[in-house]
Amino acid sequence: MHPREFVAFIAAVMAVNALGVDLMLPALADIGHDLSVSTPNHRQWIVTAYMLGFGAGQLVYGPLADRFGRKPILVCTLAGFVAAAIFAAGSVTFVGLLGARLLQGLMSASTRVLAVAIVRDGASGRQMARTMSIAQMIFFLVPILAPTLGQALLAFGPWRFIFYALGAFAAVVLAWTLVRLPETLPLARRVPMSLGALRQSYRLTLTNRFSIGYAIAASLTFGGILAFVSSAQQIFVDEFGAGERFTLLFALCAFAMGVASFANSRLVERLGTRLISQSAVLALITLSVVHVIVIEAGLETLTSYIVFQALSMTCIGLCGSNFGAMAMEPVGHIAGTASSLQGFITSLGAVVVSLAIGQSYSGTTLPLAVGYLGIGLALIAIIYVIEGGQLFRPRLPAK
Repeated sequence: MHPREFVAFIAAVMAVNALGVDLMLPALADIGHDLSVSTPNHRQWIVTAYMLGFGAGQLVYGPLADRFGRKPILVCTLAGFVAAAIFAAGSVTFVGLLGARLLQGLMSASTRVLAVAIVRDGASGRQMARTMSIAQMIFFLVPILAPTLGQALLAFGPWRFIFYALGAFAAVVLAWTLVRLPETLPLARRVPMSLGALRQSYRLTLTNRFSIGYAIAASLTFGGILAFVSSAQQIFVDEFGAGERFTLLFALCAFAMGVASFANSRLVERLGTRLISQSAVLALITLSVVHVIVIEAGLETLTSYIVFQALSMTCIGLCGSNFGAMAMEPVGHIAGTASSLQGFITSLGAVVVSLAIGQSYSGTTLPLAVGYLGIGLALIAIIYVIEGGQLFRPRLPAK
């Protein structure tokens, strides 16, 4: 592939997962009404069930991709995602829908593992962070557009149309994979599937403090994103009464992450992953403290919430790809399995963080602001431990 096509392809693969989360957000109330969901917070499980499958599935795809190559695994799971989307569209009970969403997550888990592994097959360090940032910049257009697309689909039919659209997009990416993606893992670098080899790869991933530490750090920032996504419809529609502007307001916050990824792609090779991400964490802590004070003083408005949320998402956007690149740096020789295990830790940790924040929603934005403050404080403590008591160090120590 031409480099530009390659970046666009990686972004499209990542967008399968992003659409799986964000496209149905405008339909959550309709789904809840149609499937008799009486408690508003329970609607968040439509996102959470998907993410549980997404996290658990990543344990499987890394070892499979290291053994059989990247392309065949991606082809099979994209086909499975299409089937799961059709199952979701045909659900007649809330439990059935959650089961289909769990299956969707299991299938889409490969997109996260394989996107990282395919990029890592040809790049590392700051170059990898730059490539991932460019891909994520395109990828972050999806959350900006997805709720609007979902709202447009609802104008033409019921919420089930959204799941058919998900299947159609995945089918396009599947065709692109079949026709254009070369296999990026040569036979000489493939790892036999055995308990011994898997145990060794897991041991290397879990015992390297940079690998495991930055995977945990990524789980906290990802959890912050999920908490916002899962509660956004309730905050904008129920709390602020901005239902007609929901897609626009959601897009403004998501756009901030896109801008952050674009800035990171331009700056990371010059400033380094550590300076950018650690500065963003300190900014997140400061923003969250001020936001909590504003809420407690009774000064929170729709405008103030959007400003604080967009700035917080900017900070998170400056952390995500950098944490991922730093986690992968010492384990590039087992990129598939390492990406799989790191993705499992990141996704399941994010679900826990998201549930803790999202299920605390009680009609105000305070749980989200306090949650972001907790995330920032936990991140600075984790980074301090990973880096051996030093902050803003420019590179990994020699192994």
